[in-house]
Amino acid sequence: MANNKVLISGVKTSELKVLTTEEMTELFKKMHEGDTFARNDLVSGNLKLVLSILRKVNARNENLDDLFQVGCVGLVKAIDNFDLSHEVKFSTYAVPMILGEIKRYLRDNNSIRVSRSTRDLAYKALKLKEEYFMEKGEEISIEDLALSLGVNSYDIVFALESLKDPVSMFEPIYNDGGDTIYVYDQIEDKKKTGSVMEDKIATNDAVNSLSDREQLILNERYIIGKTQMEIAKDMDISQAQVSRLEKNAIKQLKKTLR
Repeated sequence: MANNKVLISGVKTSELKVLTTEEMTELFKKMHEGDTFARNDLVSGNLKLVLSILRKVNARNENLDDLFQVGCVGLVKAIDNFDLSHEVKFSTYAVPMILGEIKRYLRDNNSIRVSRSTRDLAYKALKLKEEYFMEKGEEISIEDLALSLGVNSYDIVFALESLKDPVSMFEPIYNDGGDTIYVYDQIEDKKKTGSVMEDKIATNDAVNSLSDREQLILNERYIIGKTQMEIAKDMDISQAQVSRLEKNAIKQLKKTLR
């Protein structure tokens, strides 16, 4: 990596296509209709997003070709799980997933390091988030943060994500006053007997048994990563209602999947 430029073997990075918002939307619609070529186009049209993340990652001793491949895995996961109905920018959704894959890859040998400018941006964003909440009593959106700081939404997401440390397997995710859900509860047990397909069917049935609002809230909270305040604002309901719906949904899922 030199002069802030990422060089990848066999890839002419300067010639990579960047999709417009309209092109992205159309390709996602086609992909959801079963068009495999649309999925390939989405991948190739977002490779520069992976490269832009690698430019911000300080991993001098790592093979950039390998990191690029790892980042592409995160990109494919983001494309396969992205939902147009949530009206969230794809880059905003994809950055944490791509960076997460790279972090996991580097975690065994080295801690991921980011540039000083990225950390400075993260601290500015956190300060602005706090000031906005103190004044308005609600969370500021990523888009408004980016506008206030004169950067892209992607830069804000990357900067905030860069401050997150590796999470313990025993870190509690949720507690409703009863059983606590830990990180390890969400990790696949490779020794578990039974069919993976059966597990998927059971999980899908359990999720489908929830109301549309409960499904939306769980998706926004645990897939997209929004706060309860952000969801409450989007749904035009109180945070208390969001919290109650979230608790009920998790209780129902636990009951159904036992």
